[in-house]
Amino acid sequence: MSEIAEGKKERRQRDILQRLEANSYLALDDIVELYAVNEQTARRDIIALEQNGLARRLHGGVAIARSISPVALRQRRIDNALAKEKIAQVVAGLIPEGASLFLDTGTTCEAIAAALTTHGKLRILTYSLRSANVLCTNPDFVVAIPGGFVRSGDSGVYGADTPDFIKKFKFDYAIVSVSGVDRNGNMGDDEPGEVSTVRAAMAQSASTILAVDHSKFGHTGMVQLGTVNDVDMLVCDQAPPDEFMPLFELESIPIHLPK
Repeated sequence: MSEIAEGKKERRQRDILQRLEANSYLALDDIVELYAVNEQTARRDIIALEQNGLARRLHGGVAIARSISPVALRQRRIDNALAKEKIAQVVAGLIPEGASLFLDTGTTCEAIAAALTTHGKLRILTYSLRSANVLCTNPDFVVAIPGGFVRSGDSGVYGADTPDFIKKFKFDYAIVSVSGVDRNGNMGDDEPGEVSTVRAAMAQSASTILAVDHSKFGHTGMVQLGTVNDVDMLVCDQAPPDEFMPLFELESIPIHLPK
């Protein structure tokens, strides 16, 4: 490769990284269009950034290489711990013996994993190693995880082909949590890789349970996962704020609360 071409490649990759630092995620198609390169060149740029520890390849794009710090995760487990425990018990009560499940990652879903361990003969796919470690203590469970890289902090497992792996399964229930639900009913998360994974799971599930504590209402995530119309029931530690109730009432989405 000529020095001119090499310099152009380095400038392009620096610019991609700057865009990732500003927006956290870029789709492969965006790179192709922004820099007038073919898809193969865009993929090589992504691979180079990943090999240097600057970015993470995701299905259809690339994300900034950042992870939730262990300190932040410990704080999340402390924050609203009682609310998460209440949510977990309610979710567990909705799941029948022998069901097949997708379980999202995050501290709320870790609490749900613990609450499910008294069930019998569940078949569960999760991309959280923390939840998988809890679930596999029950010898009656079949627990599956996708292959890929393990994210430090929350031990989430990510790979570019995770959505395709999930599409091989069918679930009775997808249990999902989100970073926030805004006033228009949009559900958002802060990790693009999580969004593509959860979307794939919801599409393969007969029923989707949204499990969030009340503090998530009025907040939004970086990437839209969908809307509350995409879920079949809400489990929360207390009723959502009054201004959010019509979102669920309009679509007759049942709300399950602790007794």
